[in-house]
Amino acid sequence: MAMTLQELKSHLWNCAEILRGSAVDRTDWKAYILPLLFFKRICDVWDEETADAAKLFGDVDPVDFPEVHRFNVPEGCHWRDVRETPANIGAALSHAMREIERANPDTLYRVFGAADWGNREMLTDGILKDLIEGLSEVSLGNSAVSSDILGDAYEYLIGKFADITKRKKAGEFYTPRSVVRMMVNILDPKPGDSIYDPACGTGGMLLGAIEHVKQAGGDPRTFFGKIHGQEKNLTTAAIARMNLVLHGIEDFKIVREDTLRNPAFTDSSTGGLATFDCVIANPPFSLKEWGREIWESDPWGRAAFGLPPDSYGDYAWVQHMVASMAQRTGRMAVVLPQGALFRKGAEGTIRRQLLEGDLIEAVIGLAPNIFYGTGLAPAIMVLRRAKPSARKEKVLIVDASSLLRKGRAQNYLDPEHARQIVAWVCAFKDVEDRAKVVSVREIEAEDWTLNISRYVLPPVGEDIPPLPEAVAAFKDVLVEARASEDRLREVLTEGGWLT
Repeated sequence: MAMTLQELKSHLWNCAEILRGSAVDRTDWKAYILPLLFFKRICDVWDEETADAAKLFGDVDPVDFPEVHRFNVPEGCHWRDVRETPANIGAALSHAMREIERANPDTLYRVFGAADWGNREMLTDGILKDLIEGLSEVSLGNSAVSSDILGDAYEYLIGKFADITKRKKAGEFYTPRSVVRMMVNILDPKPGDSIYDPACGTGGMLLGAIEHVKQAGGDPRTFFGKIHGQEKNLTTAAIARMNLVLHGIEDFKIVREDTLRNPAFTDSSTGGLATFDCVIANPPFSLKEWGREIWESDPWGRAAFGLPPDSYGDYAWVQHMVASMAQRTGRMAVVLPQGALFRKGAEGTIRRQLLEGDLIEAVIGLAPNIFYGTGLAPAIMVLRRAKPSARKEKVLIVDASSLLRKGRAQNYLDPEHARQIVAWVCAFKDVEDRAKVVSVREIEAEDWTLNISRYVLPPVGEDIPPLPEAVAAFKDVLVEARASEDRLREVLTEGGWLT
């Protein structure tokens, strides 16, 4: 009997929690659980394919029919071989994974990441045995779980690991799915469009584009060979490859490399970057040491609008993405810190040139604390190579900062919030206290700032107290603050810190 998604999620998380008994830091669980899950999936599918071949050809050696297998599992490297290993299980796991990668160089190169399976101080044989037995209880073949269900369960685990690591910049590898859907729906990828994410993390943006086409009735097979991603972190790039495969995507390119220093996708016929219909990304905010030394004489000509400052790489990402947009059909959406909308200096110069080139179509300010790893309020900038005539020389400014569901430690952009934002962007009209269509000339008059509050003022809330009450509340807080200062001064004096 096939497993439901909820049953699969529950079982997989129970397996993950076996690592509580290990020395592996909780922030590193993903580097072990996700490859192990993928290894089990490959072997279970291989077994099914072997059984199907036996029905057709009789009792044959699978080695004689390699064409029936999607992936090759070398002899001695199957899940059951590791399961039957009595000792040094980590070494057996590492060997099996490396050999599977070598046997499938075009599809599984470095897909299992770089987890240290052989470190017996971190992972004892007992812990690994429990993990393997736990996963052995569930079949991950196609007859037991479809690629969609398993892929969704995999995304669930990625989200859970992001919850664990949110204080360690998990936002750099995981973007909330509601934000992904919103960005994808704004770009509206069509069947056959090429999709590129230069900071692809675990592949959520790429999967979101494919899912958008599927939900609209399109055939995701039209994306074969047109899904491209680049990711600097080795483990995260490996997870992106596993994530796409587990969602049934077969023909894609995920490259592990530093995008700003060494872009992976180039066009030999033009000598420039390869270009794509949809470019989408949530790059690291205000990256320092982002590669300015390369960009001073960038061989790809990406600093066309100016050289970003040393300490802020935001407009390096923007310009890389602009250079990656196809000339006629190219459009892009990028997550930025709101400071990138109004900081002056080199960034102001770049922003001005992007506006004068009529590339910026919309700017959306989101609520604070909805991304893992940062409490900042992010912004989405939408750019397009060729705007519709009605949008030329205009920018839609959207204040969506009040669209959120408050949580105890994290805020959430729910699907209905995302749908509302998409509706505003698609309508491209003024909405009182929410959105305003601004001409480039008006932005010039504001010294080229895209600071959202300069154009859209938030509504005055009915719950704001009358002035006398507000003043009284302020005085109460001030008294408490002064009392705390006095107590701190006493403690410091008693401890000899103040004389």
